[in-house]
Amino acid sequence: MVNTRLEADSIGRMMIPADAYYGVQALRAKVNFRITGQQMNKEFLRNLAIIKKAAAIANSHTGDLTSEKARAIMSACDQIIAGDLMEAFIVDPVQGGAGTSANMNMNEVIAHRATEILGGGRDKYFVHPNDDVNMGQSTNDTIPTAGKMTVLTLSRPMLDQLGRLYRALMAKAFEFSDVIKMGRTQLQDAVPMTLGDTFHAYATMVKRAASRIEKSLDEMKSVNMGGTAIGSCINASGYYVNNIVPILSKVSGLSLRQSDDLFDATEDLDGFVAVSGAIKAGMMSISKMCNDLRLLSSGPRCGLHEINLPARQNGSSIMPGKVNPVIPEVVTQVAFLVAGHDATIMMAAEAGQMELNAFEPVTFYQLFESITSVTGAIKTLVDNCILDLTANKDHCLSLAEGSTGIATALSPKIGYQRAAAIAKSALHNGTSVREEAKKTGCFTEKELDSLLDLSKAVGGGARSEVRGARSEA
Repeated sequence: MVNTRLEADSIGRMMIPADAYYGVQALRAKVNFRITGQQMNKEFLRNLAIIKKAAAIANSHTGDLTSEKARAIMSACDQIIAGDLMEAFIVDPVQGGAGTSANMNMNEVIAHRATEILGGGRDKYFVHPNDDVNMGQSTNDTIPTAGKMTVLTLSRPMLDQLGRLYRALMAKAFEFSDVIKMGRTQLQDAVPMTLGDTFHAYATMVKRAASRIEKSLDEMKSVNMGGTAIGSCINASGYYVNNIVPILSKVSGLSLRQSDDLFDATEDLDGFVAVSGAIKAGMMSISKMCNDLRLLSSGPRCGLHEINLPARQNGSSIMPGKVNPVIPEVVTQVAFLVAGHDATIMMAAEAGQMELNAFEPVTFYQLFESITSVTGAIKTLVDNCILDLTANKDHCLSLAEGSTGIATALSPKIGYQRAAAIAKSALHNGTSVREEAKKTGCFTEKELDSLLDLSKAVGGGARSEVRGARSEA
C-alpha cells in the first residue's frame, strides 16, 4: 500500500504520495491534463527555478522574506537548476490556465524541499508555495519570462549549428570553385556556372537565416517580471519591481531588460511569433537546399549525379545496393514540422483576450520543439552530409559541354533568334551546339573557342568571395 498525505486547495482535498515533492495543485493538473504524455521541457523548468531564486533574493532584500526562508528557497532552486528533483514535475506541457499549473508545480516542489532543508517534513509547509516561493510574482509574469529565457538558452546551440553549416558550405564553395557545371532554371538547362557558386549561394542563405533569427531573439530579452497579474505590479513591492530583472539577469547570465510596457508584455505573444517565423523562414530555404542536394545527387546512373552524398545507411529492404539521401530527407521533414508549429504559434498569439494570453503553454511546447529539432537536423546535415560530400567534376563538365544552354554565349554575335535556332538544331539532331554553330558559317574556329570557353562563362559575382572561403572555413 502506498503511503499518502492529505493536501487541500480551494477546490478541495486530495491524497498525495507521502514522499512526493509536488502538491495538490500539481496532482490535480496531472489528472486534468493528460495531453501529450510528456514532461515539461527541462530547460524551461531550470529557468523557472532561476526566476524563483531571483525572486527570493529580491524579497529578502526588502525583508518581506526572512533570510532563513530565502536561503532555503535558494538552496532548493539550486538543486533544480542542477537537474535534481526533475521527477517531481508532473504537469503536462500543454495545459489550461496559462501555465498556472506549471508555476504551482514549481512552487510546491521548492516549498516542500525548502521546508525539508529547514528541518520539516512534507506533511506541513514551513515555506509556503504561494506566500513565500511565489511572493511578488504571478503565473502571468513568471511563465512568459521563463518561456523567453528558454528560447534564448535553447537557441544558442541552434545558432552554433547554423554557424557550422555556414562554414562547411563555404569550405565546399572553395573546394568546388573550379568545377564547371550547367546552371538550371525551372529544372531546365540555363547557363554555365561553377559548383562553387552553388555552394556559396547556400552559405549566403544560411548566414542570412542565422542573422534573421538572432535579430528576432532580441525581443526575448524584454520580460514582464514585476508586472504580476496583468502588468499593474499588484502585490509586488517597489524595490522588487525595480530590481527583479537586474537580479534575474545576474542569476541567469542573460542580458534581460524589463519591458517598457508591462501590460503589453503580459498580454501579447508577437515576440514568439517573430522568432518562430524567423526559424521557419530559414528552414524553408535550408529545405530548398536539401531538395537541390537530392536532385544533384540523383542516380547514380539515371539521374544528374553531379555530386555524391555520403552513404549513411541501406536505402531499401528489397533493392540491393540502393542508397537513399536520408540526411537531406530528414532535414526537410524538420522543416515541415517547424512550419506546422509556426501555424500553431500564430493561432495561439491571435487567440489571446484582454490582458492575458492563455495559450502560452502550447506556444512554448511547439517553439521549444522547433528549436530543438532544428538544432539536431542541422547538426546531422553538417556531420553526415556536407562535410563528406564530393563532386563528380568530369561528369559536371561533360553535361555542361553537351547542353544546348551554352548557345546563350552565341547571342551577342548573332542575336537571340539565330542562337535559338542553333540550340534547337543541336537538340533535334543530337549534336553539340559547337557542331551546329560551325554549320552556319558565322564563326571562325577561334571565335567558337572563345565564345564557348566555359571557364570564361562562369565568372559570377561570388567568385572573389569563394576564393577567400578557405580562410573563413
